[in-house]
Amino acid sequence: MPDPVLDIVDVAYRWPGRAGFSLTVPQLSIAPGEAVLLLGESGSGKSTLLSLICGTILPDEGRVRIAGTDTTTLSGGARDRFRAEQIGVIFQQFNLLPFGSVLDNILLPLRFAPLRRNRVGSAVGEATALCAALGLPPDAVSAKATALSVGQQQRVAVARALIGKPPLIIADEPTSALDANSQAAFLDVMFAQIETHNTALLMVSHDPRLGARFDRVISMYDIAQVERAVA
Repeated sequence: MPDPVLDIVDVAYRWPGRAGFSLTVPQLSIAPGEAVLLLGESGSGKSTLLSLICGTILPDEGRVRIAGTDTTTLSGGARDRFRAEQIGVIFQQFNLLPFGSVLDNILLPLRFAPLRRNRVGSAVGEATALCAALGLPPDAVSAKATALSVGQQQRVAVARALIGKPPLIIADEPTSALDANSQAAFLDVMFAQIETHNTALLMVSHDPRLGARFDRVISMYDIAQVERAVA
């Protein structure tokens, strides 16, 4: 059985201050090629967990291992470089560069990740192929990101996360603003690309109706304990 792409063991983190809270995650692992849906209401600790996985914050205790590397042992700069190399992120609001072209946006992660850049032969060729696979029109590559429809912008965000074949994709509620038909179309194209590249996916949502599309559905209440500070 292959080693997990993501392996969290006995992680604990406490936000400082009176309004802070603590999050404890005893164990969470995701295998290569596995698509996992993480459900949780607002305030359940989902954003904190994603920050711990991405290394933007460090746990007070425990281990976060991604693609065989314990990120808690890395310096701040090394974690930033590791995140760029090993994790593709699909943000809820897409976070596209408004004045950049579609190609500029898709290639952006490779500017900060030379190892990820080396996984592809032609970066422009892979970006163009991803656009085609995701159903974007041929002339979209040179278009401004802001000239695209919301659905097209979302596909650009997926292509940017997938470029360079990172082993782990984090998707932070990317379907929350879509209707049911658009949600289904988005998941179709995302799963097709993840299967092609054997990429692990952790997608966060508050909508349990999406669960049938995933290999596994987990709840924040099943994997984590949250304690809020008393004012």
